[in-house]
Amino acid sequence: MPLSLTSVFVAGCCLKLLLFSAYHSTDFEVHRNWMAITYHLPVREWYTNTVSEWTLDYPPFFAYFEWVLSHLCPASVVEDGALDLVAKGSYGMPTIAYQRITVIVSEILLFVACQWYVNSSVEDRQNLNTKGSHAGVTRKLSTIKESKEETEDADSSLSEHPELAATKTKPTAKLRAFAVASSVVLSPGLLIIDHIHFQYNGFMYGIMIASMVAARNGQPLLCGALFAILLCFKHIYLYLAPAYFVYLLRVVVIPGNSFKSLRINFRDTVLLGLIVVGTFTVCFGPFVAFGQLENLKSRLFPFSRGLTHAYWAPNFWALYSFADKVAVTVMKGRGAVSGGTRGIVGDVAFGVLPNVSPSTTFFLTLFYQLLGLGPLLMKPTYARFVGAITYCAYASFLFGWHVHEKAILMIIIPFTFVVLRDKRLLLVFIPLTISGYISLFPLIYTSAEFMVKILYTFAWFCMYFLWFNHRLVSDHRNSITTREFLLDRASFFYQMGFVPVVALSVILDGRPNMEFLGLMIMSVYSAIGVCGSFVAYSWLYMCEPGMWQ
Repeated sequence: MPLSLTSVFVAGCCLKLLLFSAYHSTDFEVHRNWMAITYHLPVREWYTNTVSEWTLDYPPFFAYFEWVLSHLCPASVVEDGALDLVAKGSYGMPTIAYQRITVIVSEILLFVACQWYVNSSVEDRQNLNTKGSHAGVTRKLSTIKESKEETEDADSSLSEHPELAATKTKPTAKLRAFAVASSVVLSPGLLIIDHIHFQYNGFMYGIMIASMVAARNGQPLLCGALFAILLCFKHIYLYLAPAYFVYLLRVVVIPGNSFKSLRINFRDTVLLGLIVVGTFTVCFGPFVAFGQLENLKSRLFPFSRGLTHAYWAPNFWALYSFADKVAVTVMKGRGAVSGGTRGIVGDVAFGVLPNVSPSTTFFLTLFYQLLGLGPLLMKPTYARFVGAITYCAYASFLFGWHVHEKAILMIIIPFTFVVLRDKRLLLVFIPLTISGYISLFPLIYTSAEFMVKILYTFAWFCMYFLWFNHRLVSDHRNSITTREFLLDRASFFYQMGFVPVVALSVILDGRPNMEFLGLMIMSVYSAIGVCGSFVAYSWLYMCEPGMWQ
């Protein structure tokens, strides 16, 4: 009997319906204004209108999505002011309810992608030999081998529970896939960002997951098409493009297990090129025809913004900024500026440490991404592909320019799909997820939602970490090394440190002129966990090839 995510998705929707009247950020007004822009103005003016400060700065597919939402607005919502093209909107509960509902409905795509992942994890892979996959027999056999290895890994989790032996390999492999998929559907990050703070990330992560599932199922052309569509919805996913490029290069353009036997697959290369070019033509073609490409470029890539956001994302630059503040304090603040506390617009100037330019962050990001692409280029397995996506997301989040804390999901979500391959990956995943999700708490600073974000996130941690660690994760070793034990203990104490950190940030938030101090403590402490997990993940990714077969 297939495992269905329907009950999980419905349960999540029921909770989200209760959050309609919860706090929402200025992003709500942003999306309301985008609906108004796409409803009232011709396409040629979408990226030039400046009636409101919340100008349209997502790629055209997302603008088309807003156009669809604007034309589906009921009359009562329109009368409430949902589509008023004004500098600052005035609206009531009908508009709030409508926009909240659109977020929930759009997440059906996330549900479908995750359900596809669950279903395809147990299908007979040998059927792929008769389905006309476009990357050749070699890739199909590789996919079958990977599926067999995953199934063998799943068997190990039954050794302590002979009463489950009747379920054998396929149900257990499916159960592991179900656990992974349900953890994404119920992600605290998506609840906080999309359903309280307000954004539309869920359905776009659904497209990303669908592209990974297509790769897993030996459908690289579909994988490439879905990723091209994803880029046309939100350009932040360009950070993941190197991993997709190398993977598609090796399985479509020059397939083969050995570099000695490589040859160009012209047919599939042309098909892939037509798919990608066709997708971008549909997306950007009208704006090229209207002569709006320069305006579109300036909206999508606003490098006039500072290195860090007002609330520092928990990355390398948070630690760098903190080190500068400490140095300024020690040196009596001579010549220092406080630009790091106002990172919404304008360059951030450091008092002691060297200033950082966009080109510096670009080359740092590119350097670390290239490091992660080598193993994928040599052996483009599905696990390596997802691992490379995660590695590229890490590099862009840690070293990118003006990174938002919400981008942590770009690391956590793909990482989730490989975390059960080895217990050492889980030991890296736990501090990443804890520091990443808790770093999102300052997005919701109102007291009414405080217990919601705390209790929901804590319940998610308990449920999935216990389930992953004690029932599902693969661990073929009989013992752990002293180094691993010590790192695990250090990670545990670090995680416990979030209790006083969260409490301190709440206390400081209520004191005049102390709000930023609480944010800084939260950001810097979370950055330690994210950066530390990157170091550990890099070791496993680079030095443990057997983990990624």
